[in-house]
Amino acid sequence: MQDYQDIRQDMRATLEARRDLGPEYETALIESFVSRLDATITQRVRAEMHATGIGGTPPRKAGNSSIPIALASMGMGIPLTAIAASEAGSAGLLLAWGGIIAINVAHALSRRRERD
Repeated sequence: MQDYQDIRQDMRATLEARRDLGPEYETALIESFVSRLDATITQRVRAEMHATGIGGTPPRKAGNSSIPIALASMGMGIPLTAIAASEAGSAGLLLAWGGIIAINVAHALSRRRERD
């Protein structure tokens, strides 16, 4: 509740300063108020995150999970290439490798999201 009173007091002080100083200082006064408001919000969010235990960096996974995906793609790609090419021709070949590529792209995107 104290934060709200502080924000209200800052807003009143900004409005009074604008009346005293005139419209030529309006932009500077607004920027100053927004800066103080932003600092207050940031402080409150950090305090809330700290209180709830949110905000720490997630632990890094050991190893590289991309290696098993790459090896499995190659291991499955060789027989799928032979089967798809002999049974369905070029269309089957494109479909088989399109699926392998889609799996690898999905894995890469999920790893990127984990890092960000």
